[in-house]
Amino acid sequence: MGELALPDGLAILGGGKIGEALLSGLLRGERGPADIVVSEKHAERAAYLERTHGVRALDVAGAAGAAATLVLAVKPQDIDSLLAELADAITPAHLIVSVAAGVTTAHIQSRLPAGVPVVRCMPNTPALVDQAMTAICAGDHAGEQHLAVAESLLQAVGKVVRVPESQLDAVTALSGSGPAYFFYLVEAMIDAGILLGLPRALAAELIVQTAIGSAVMLRDSGEHPVQLREAVTSPGGTTIAAIRELEVHGVRAALLAAIEAACLRSRELGAAE
Repeated sequence: MGELALPDGLAILGGGKIGEALLSGLLRGERGPADIVVSEKHAERAAYLERTHGVRALDVAGAAGAAATLVLAVKPQDIDSLLAELADAITPAHLIVSVAAGVTTAHIQSRLPAGVPVVRCMPNTPALVDQAMTAICAGDHAGEQHLAVAESLLQAVGKVVRVPESQLDAVTALSGSGPAYFFYLVEAMIDAGILLGLPRALAAELIVQTAIGSAVMLRDSGEHPVQLREAVTSPGGTTIAAIRELEVHGVRAALLAAIEAACLRSRELGAAE
């Protein structure tokens, strides 16, 4: 297992939303612009990243030469072309940290020189506001040192947990796609407020703050969601009437089925590599 030759050198390959979210989070922390380079195939986007964040934009080979830790932040459909460019530019002294959704460590390893350590990460879009939930797992050649490096990088934009790679499809379905479920629910609740005669702006303000407050209670109270729900649910009151309708319409079962479908789709996409 190779030692990291340049422990302070970091390159982010891909300057889209997740790549920029990670870049800006790191710059708000202990990293300075001189510690990070980016590689972005679109010239206008590369110029924007240089101008906005003060980092250097290099080609893929140049980025690999300037940093020991390489973050793959491209879309899954672009991963193979990126790996083809990287194959002749890296050695087992590098560390690959991939945030490309659905791309397995085995897939990445098969297209790079033997022995290159790979850590696969599944962040979600709240990385844009430093509230990501990221799960990470090690490939065949990555050890504790490499996991620790990846963990420290992703902690710049939120919370990080370690899981076996066999659980990554479930993680993708639950937290990777999870923000969309909450946005969908909030959208429906705002529509309900409008149906009941509230102005859209007021309905949105009520529901968004309720969502934030409820999330903080879940995080900080130490109580089970059932306990928190029961505390709001008075006998014969408004909340239990609403809960009954949710159960009648199978909302709980629909959520279970939806998340299971997302997990199965993640497995299908991985199998199609």
